[in-house]
Amino acid sequence: MVAPYEDFADRLRRTLDRARFVEGRGRTGALAHRYAVSRETARKWLTGLSLPELARIIELARDFDASFEWLATGRGQVHLGVGEASSTYPRLTDPEARLLDAFRSLPEAKRRLLVEFLS
Repeated sequence: MVAPYEDFADRLRRTLDRARFVEGRGRTGALAHRYAVSRETARKWLTGLSLPELARIIELARDFDASFEWLATGRGQVHLGVGEASSTYPRLTDPEARLLDAFRSLPEAKRRLLVEFLS
């Protein structure tokens, strides 16, 4: 079967490599866990069998300091340069990313309670 989104998958893998995201066999599971999707969904993104939703591509680009335009289309700069939108979307630290992962794993009702508590 031909991967219809092979170019996107290549850009995603290059982005993850540049960010030193988990390599090898654990990458699919780590990507699935980080973005609260199934391993099958992450595998399809990495092999070019499907594309993430637009909001997810934006999130991937932001999280891994890549240009959205380049990640989504292959045009433009690979990563954001100084003075571009990168200052608008700072990269999460590891503790921040873990906190966000934990928050995303909560049921919606518990998320609302936590946000209310923190407010």
